[in-house]
Amino acid sequence: MPETTTSLTDELREILSFERGWWKYAGAKETEIRHRFDMSPTRYAQVLLGVIDHPAAMAADPTLVRRLQRLRDGRRAQRTRLT
Repeated sequence: MPETTTSLTDELREILSFERGWWKYAGAKETEIRHRFDMSPTRYAQVLLGVIDHPAAMAADPTLVRRLQRLRDGRRAQRTRLT
């Protein structure tokens, strides 16, 4: 049976929702991350990068997840070219 969005925690669903439209909020993204999620921007990025490979995240918002995966893969390729 395929996984569904119900297998994501509330926090992970909220992170995906925030990432979908963070520019709508006043102030810096980093400040909003600390306020909303009580975590550092670095930890937020780690959690976000982990969730975008989760099948339930793809089911919840495939357009956002594919965009984030492309950005991640592009950054990885850039780092590889620099070494």
